[in-house]
Amino acid sequence: MSCDMEGIARNLLLLSMVCLISLTNANTGPYIYNTIEEVCEDVPIGGYAFAINATDRDNDTMTYSLHGPNATYFKVNENTGVVFVEKELDRETYDIFEIIVHVSDGPNTTPQKVKIVLKEANDNRPVFQEATYDVDIPEDIPVGTTLFTVHATDADSLNAGVVRYNIDTVIPEAGENLFSISSVKGIVTLKGPLNYTSMNQFYQLKINATDGGGKCHYNETKFLSSIAFSFITVNDVPDLDPRFIGLPYEESVVENSVVGKTVLKVTAMDQDTGINDDIIYSIENSSADGLFNISREDGVICILSNIDREIIGDVVELIVKGTESQRNIHGVFASVTALVRINILDINDNEPEFFKCNETGDEHSCVKWSHFTGEVFEHSLGPISFNMKVKDQDKGSKSRLILEGADKEVFSVEPELTMSDNFVQLVVKQTPNLDFEDKQQMVLQVIAIDDDKPSFRSSATVTINIKDINDMTPTFPQSTYRLNVSEHSPVGMTIANITAEDPDTMDKDRLIYKLLPASILQYFDVDQNSGRIYVKSQTLLDREARSLYTATLQAMDTGGKVGTTMLEITLTDINDQYPVMNRDSYLVFVEEGGAFEVRIEATDADDPDTVNSQIVYDIVPSRYSDNFTINPDTGLLTNSGILNREAIDPNLEGKIELNVTATDKGSPPLSTMVTVIINVEDVNDNKPVFNASSYTFQVREGDKGAYAGSVYAEDLDQTKDFNRISFSIIDGSFGSFIIRTFLDKQGYRGDITVDPDIELDYESTRKNYILQVEATDLGQLKAIVRVEVNVLDVNDERPEFRPTGPFKVKENTTITEPVGNFLAYDKDGNHSLVYELESIKCRCNGSFTPCNSFIVDPNGEIRVNPELTLDYEQCVQAVIEAQVMDVFTEKGENSSVSTGKVVIDIVDINDNAPQFIFSDSVFVVVSESASKGTSVGEVTATDRDSGEFKEIEFKVVHTEFKDTDDIITEMGNLFDVVTTQQKDIYIGIIQTMKALDITLKGKYLVKVSATDPGGLSTSTDLEIFNVDGRYKVDLGFKLSEAEVQDKLKEIVRALTDATKATVVIVDIRPNSDSNSPDSRSSSLTIIDAYFIYSNGTALIEEEVVEKCSDDDNYPILVDLGLVNIGESTVEPPYTDPLRYIMLGMMAGLIILLAVLTTSLMCTRRNYKRKLKAAKAMNSASMVTSDKEKSGPVVPGTNKYTTEGANPVLNLNIDTAMALNMDEGSSETDKISLNSLDDSDYMTNPESETKSGSQLYDVIPPEYIEPLDAALAQRDQKKINPLMAYNNPGFSTTDL
Repeated sequence: MSCDMEGIARNLLLLSMVCLISLTNANTGPYIYNTIEEVCEDVPIGGYAFAINATDRDNDTMTYSLHGPNATYFKVNENTGVVFVEKELDRETYDIFEIIVHVSDGPNTTPQKVKIVLKEANDNRPVFQEATYDVDIPEDIPVGTTLFTVHATDADSLNAGVVRYNIDTVIPEAGENLFSISSVKGIVTLKGPLNYTSMNQFYQLKINATDGGGKCHYNETKFLSSIAFSFITVNDVPDLDPRFIGLPYEESVVENSVVGKTVLKVTAMDQDTGINDDIIYSIENSSADGLFNISREDGVICILSNIDREIIGDVVELIVKGTESQRNIHGVFASVTALVRINILDINDNEPEFFKCNETGDEHSCVKWSHFTGEVFEHSLGPISFNMKVKDQDKGSKSRLILEGADKEVFSVEPELTMSDNFVQLVVKQTPNLDFEDKQQMVLQVIAIDDDKPSFRSSATVTINIKDINDMTPTFPQSTYRLNVSEHSPVGMTIANITAEDPDTMDKDRLIYKLLPASILQYFDVDQNSGRIYVKSQTLLDREARSLYTATLQAMDTGGKVGTTMLEITLTDINDQYPVMNRDSYLVFVEEGGAFEVRIEATDADDPDTVNSQIVYDIVPSRYSDNFTINPDTGLLTNSGILNREAIDPNLEGKIELNVTATDKGSPPLSTMVTVIINVEDVNDNKPVFNASSYTFQVREGDKGAYAGSVYAEDLDQTKDFNRISFSIIDGSFGSFIIRTFLDKQGYRGDITVDPDIELDYESTRKNYILQVEATDLGQLKAIVRVEVNVLDVNDERPEFRPTGPFKVKENTTITEPVGNFLAYDKDGNHSLVYELESIKCRCNGSFTPCNSFIVDPNGEIRVNPELTLDYEQCVQAVIEAQVMDVFTEKGENSSVSTGKVVIDIVDINDNAPQFIFSDSVFVVVSESASKGTSVGEVTATDRDSGEFKEIEFKVVHTEFKDTDDIITEMGNLFDVVTTQQKDIYIGIIQTMKALDITLKGKYLVKVSATDPGGLSTSTDLEIFNVDGRYKVDLGFKLSEAEVQDKLKEIVRALTDATKATVVIVDIRPNSDSNSPDSRSSSLTIIDAYFIYSNGTALIEEEVVEKCSDDDNYPILVDLGLVNIGESTVEPPYTDPLRYIMLGMMAGLIILLAVLTTSLMCTRRNYKRKLKAAKAMNSASMVTSDKEKSGPVVPGTNKYTTEGANPVLNLNIDTAMALNMDEGSSETDKISLNSLDDSDYMTNPESETKSGSQLYDVIPPEYIEPLDAALAQRDQKKINPLMAYNNPGFSTTDL
């Protein structure tokens, strides 16, 4: 009976455990519907992305979380399942990716992979392929020409990736209508004409590329655009005439200046400023020839010959011309003229001179004179005039006058200082001395002295006749005189001598003669002393203009009494009129071989009754005058022979120019000439003629299209219609040569060249060609000549480079000498190598880019570009490629097969100070943990120099402490710096030199310097926040000190996750409070720690307790052994206990009900039946089934006896227990099993012992209590006390 009760108890215990586990496993997990979610890529951070759609059949509260590498892009509300964007999304980076969604109802967690498809939002701007689009175009480029094409790409898709182009602005605005762009293809074309001079030379186009727009998250369609700039440079073409600058041109030059002296410079410039053609200067006209010349190159006008102002006047005007040296777009040399005015400055280089003028002072009447005569009545006062003027041809000169002679005291001269336009006269000062009876004549010397240059002086004699009183009038013998004189008689020719008589003795031979009126004096005059009538003007005496003149001859005595007579002067004819042609010229057309007649006519204005008007015609001898004759009396001109056009100079184009004279018979005979132009018209009467009987030429092999030589032929017909020649090769070419016809200076030229498609080969069998060349004019008259062409061998070796370098040059160098050179050689003996730069690439920032830091001379020497400065910090090396050419190469390429390369290393010098690298790090030091050598901060710096010059040494220059009241205190040598290096970056680790004061509250201000070996340095200021002892937190762990050390990394990680702060451990120690009543205190290990944020702040104990007690961190820290923080015990977050009490009571009632029900069922079983069932195990191995696994079958169950038979705990079944709960078995089955009740197995103790030993052969001897095992496993996994055991192989059937 005790055995029965023990079995029943054990059954009740096992059933209670199974029911509890089954109830736990009955809670199903949530189901997630999400598999694919579409999210707009432009959802902002914090914006709604999607919601997790999940359900739980048990209606448990669900919590949501995201997992996987892409989960960082989103954040989920753990209570609602709404997912928000946590990090910026970009479809162009990942358009589809997965995240893992976890939904938990407490006991169960369901994972689900959700595919995120990012929808397009227009978030990428178009990107131009080029940074700028710069072009150079000529100003005359046609409108409509394509200038360039822009292209931009957009990483977006659909319409957002379609790019349209537009020109936003054109600078200057005047160019807005000059350019257009294709909105689709980006082709920029010219819309309007350009002009380099009157319009702008540069245009800047702002080109806009705009995408097609798009929207996703936001309702508003967003268009994105990018900008690129194009700089269009307009190049000049020669289409404008030059112009003179600095107008007007006027300069002064002193007369008698040295020949070759520069007077002034004129400057003409090409208005095509982009061409700026050279100007050639010349003098086109001059008001005084031969005085000046001009430099052709620079326009400097110089004196060519001596200048005399008194001869040429005060001003010389020049017309200068500036001509461009190159033809313009119209094929002519453009030019411009300008007026140059040169003022001739006078110098004092002439002596004063005396002149005698008439009473009017007319300058034309003044003649140079040295003896003057004046008259004065005895004892009279006043001035004595004798028509004297003193002139100095120098401009503005003054003459000082003085008297010399025995009687100089009797007179004075006025004015004493005279200009050229003043009469000089004597004034009587001593009238008593004018006594006729005492002296009838006084002779004085008037001295004229240059006032500016006294060494220049001259003198004139003045004779003063003292007149007696006079009362008789002079009379002429005749009242009228009729005189004859030939026209154009020479000046001074005497016409007649007519004198008057005066009875006054004082007037004897002293009469003064004069012709009246004054107008006659331009034709005739009279000697005032002798009465000689003479010719005054030869030119004006023209019989054909006026043949008779009348005048009054006046004789005046010394007393002023006048007598007159009438003169009639008749002009007689002379031969002074030239014959006059009736026409200016004659033009005659005649075909060669024909005849012509033309009459030449002329008239003569001389007296028709004399031979002076009779005309004779003649031909002036010339080159072709013998071919013509003229009637001397009638002037009829005809040809005397056959006219041949080819006998005429071709340059005359068939024109013969004859000069025909018409000559009168006067003495001397006078003649006039007229031009007669005779056009002899050509006919085709000559065939072509070669200038040589044969030709021999040479041509090099291998030169396609090479020039061999020229043949020359001339057709003597002089017009193009008859003398035009065309050449052709009619034989001997073998298809290797062609001939082209060109007009030559004399006749035509046939250029023979190798056919461009044929390459002659000297090594072939044909080294010589005999050509038959035919010349044909337009009239099909022909001539043939023999031409021999010899093929010559040529030199065809190409130059090759030899390796040189590498070379070195220091940065910042200014040397002009070569820093390296290319070296090449040519196998040909006769060569001349010239080097040309191909490219220069500089290694800058680790990559090669084009540069122009060096130049290559034609001789291969490499020099530093003087316009640039080498900087090692920008570029460390240059690779120069050059091409070498042999200018003497005769065949093939004259350049090397490949370019030569020279490497030039740029050597660094110390020219850069160290530079600190900016860092936004905040440095914090825990005073308590800082001992000597503790690192509290760091600085980083680099030096752009290389080698030893880039090394950096850090040093702490100054240290101060700024407390919380902003009071700064000098701290002395508190910190030191240790210099380390990581590649090119130097790191200065700031370390303490001694322990820090734990009571200080504030921050350290540390100045650190960085110095390179060259002495260049910079400094930076560092702030180190001090965390004092107020922020130390004691953490108590229910672990030994050794266990804490082993788990220290996990502990620090958990604390960091909980506080989001940097955890600084300053001490790990056992609990020193051994008297604590708490038994746990004696086994605690204390960690002293600080919790510090990157901004320098720290957590106090209360804040640490709060952060470590939340749902996520509390279980982890408790599992790691944390029991208290300071004086506070770490507790889980507060929950409502009533809820869990009610749930526990309900669970207990359910379990109790299940246990009672099971107990009643189990008591119905017969104990014997259980023994029979156990005995039946022996034969269980013989039973087979479709679901059989290895091991015997337990009758009445669906389980097996082998390992793994218990699907819940994975335990072996003890057959001593009655697990048969098959209440659905038939009575027949029960009767079958109850048949074992009468067995001796239950009644014979010996049998029982024997049977037990046999049973252990099948059933393991040791029984493991299932509940104990379950509880043991529960104790091993305390991290999640709510863990449920879910075995999919266990179901209610097992119960």
